[in-house]
Amino acid sequence: MKYTKPGLWITAGLLALGLTAPRIAQADEPTLNLFIWSDYISESIIDGFELDCGCKVVETDYESNSEMAAKLSAGGDSQYDVVVPSSYYVPELAQEGLIQPLDHSQLSNFGNLFPKFQNPDYDPGDKYSIPYQWGTTGIEYNPKEIPNPGGGWGVLFDPTVNPKYPFVIAKGEGRDQIGAACAYLGYGFNCSQESQWLAAAKLIEQTKKRPNFAGFVDETPAEDQEKSGLIAVTMAYNGDIGECYADGSCASLKYYLPKEGTEIWVDTMAIPAHAPHPDLALEFINFILAPHNGADLSNFNEYASPNQASQPYLSGILSTELITPTPDDYKKLQFLAPLKGAQYKLFNDIWTSVLQ
Repeated sequence: MKYTKPGLWITAGLLALGLTAPRIAQADEPTLNLFIWSDYISESIIDGFELDCGCKVVETDYESNSEMAAKLSAGGDSQYDVVVPSSYYVPELAQEGLIQPLDHSQLSNFGNLFPKFQNPDYDPGDKYSIPYQWGTTGIEYNPKEIPNPGGGWGVLFDPTVNPKYPFVIAKGEGRDQIGAACAYLGYGFNCSQESQWLAAAKLIEQTKKRPNFAGFVDETPAEDQEKSGLIAVTMAYNGDIGECYADGSCASLKYYLPKEGTEIWVDTMAIPAHAPHPDLALEFINFILAPHNGADLSNFNEYASPNQASQPYLSGILSTELITPTPDDYKKLQFLAPLKGAQYKLFNDIWTSVLQ
């Protein structure tokens, strides 16, 4: 799933500290430098914005929030105009001075968002970020090999549920992984105490020793391994399996939200602190918030849209319970609380030790 779309960005050389520089535009050519998860926006949307703004979009991709934050810290906050952090990363980026407050007077389409996606706890008043896409984190499995996964996180952590078939744990930044282990242990997915994180880390360490554990694997390789039959189960996002249902590449796989609780997440749009083209960045954010553009985005990604005005234009699997949870499913879902300062560092230290 994660790839760099040809023609959307060109490497112009390396900046200091190892950054990949966006393509340098002609002096008279307005340019939006977009720093985004790979395969997270279609070429047609990029083309539409270029036509609308009379500008050029240069896209650079990343594979994790931590990679994005590291590049912003290393000088990327003055290279990129728009970034797409997950909701729980927004407070940390704001606290570190890596993103700037938004001028809502230039966001005429802000009111198109569902009320539940406005004024979120992670960013009161939408001061620094605007919702882009949202979804859920759950379990993707092969029912031919694991016909009775139990409906919970035990399919990863209980060897009696899956004693022999290969499985992986997503590498990620640890929030989902520690959260899943915490939920399985009865602490809740949104666990926040050091003792709970250490207990979850211990459980994952024990899981690593099982003979059918196939390693920590990034999201896209894990998805590819499941499609090809190399593994039987993995943590996944609902849009991932929605996409492969839509293109027919994984009709035999199933997805569920673990009964112990899991995450509802939001990816957002933000403007780096020293973005070279902040007004153009606001224009892009407002463009994405337009009804048809928001729908085109979700129809491409197979993730749910936070844009209420986009709903009439959504198609296919987006209307199913896989993408839009039922009221009972919502009871299992919660946003991850942001971590700041020393708490953030402690968590990262614990997760880093698990990966070693």
